[in-house]
Amino acid sequence: MTFMSDKIIKKLAIFEGKKIRRIWDEKTETWFFSVVDIIQVLIQQDDYQTARKYWNKLKERLKKEGNQSVTNCHQLKFMAQDGKYYITDAADTETLFRLIQSIPSPKAEPIKLWLAKVGYERVQEISDPEKALNRSRDYWQKMGRSDKWIQQRMMGQEIRNKLTDYWKDNEVKKQDEYAILTNIIHQEWSDLTVKEHKNLKNLKRENLRDHMTDAELVFTALAELSTRQISETMKTKGLEENKIPARKGGRVAKNARLELEQKTGQSIISGSNFKKLSERKN
Repeated sequence: MTFMSDKIIKKLAIFEGKKIRRIWDEKTETWFFSVVDIIQVLIQQDDYQTARKYWNKLKERLKKEGNQSVTNCHQLKFMAQDGKYYITDAADTETLFRLIQSIPSPKAEPIKLWLAKVGYERVQEISDPEKALNRSRDYWQKMGRSDKWIQQRMMGQEIRNKLTDYWKDNEVKKQDEYAILTNIIHQEWSDLTVKEHKNLKNLKRENLRDHMTDAELVFTALAELSTRQISETMKTKGLEENKIPARKGGRVAKNARLELEQKTGQSIISGSNFKKLSERKN
């Protein structure tokens, strides 16, 4: 089955320290989860390709058995380790419950309970957005982030949301176009692409911003704030027009970064990450 609604929200969820990709469809008010991500947890396999092969074989067996769970899966685009979006199998909570029954795993019951909980989260967050903010704050605290870092991360996310809202309202509709513009902004201010910055920090599927230093978060926010304000002034529409304020906004932050680095003699761009701290907390 294909996924028709254009009203979607993409967001990661965490199960025992493992990231599960999911998409919220506002039209049906339903969470759709990456099936392979769930499979990885069930078979306790860190390698994505191994889990994908397991799922492909399981699909074949279930199809032969006439199991409806496979036909109830949707084809959705999720971001992969390389930062690009690829079509992959996704399923709602009800379908996942049925698939889980086909996989012998000690994680079956824990992940069912987890799915039941996070599958209800978005409904709560719609009526009370503060719940979403508190959930994020609690997660970062558990990962060992300081109050100062959390405050900076949340402020940066708010600035990011206002920028993407502008894009959405001005003919930048596709997620891959968001990624293109984000990469332009990031490369302008940091002299690194998003992928290069993640490689520097030894990150793969992790969210780059969740592993930025305070300073990196500040300059990312400055670049995106500048981009939005320049975009609003220029009244840009579509991908090509919005590339111009993306470069200009990124350059504003770059000039500030270079001036600060000259004053302190220290690089703003860091190769550090929070992975070891997060592992200890988990």
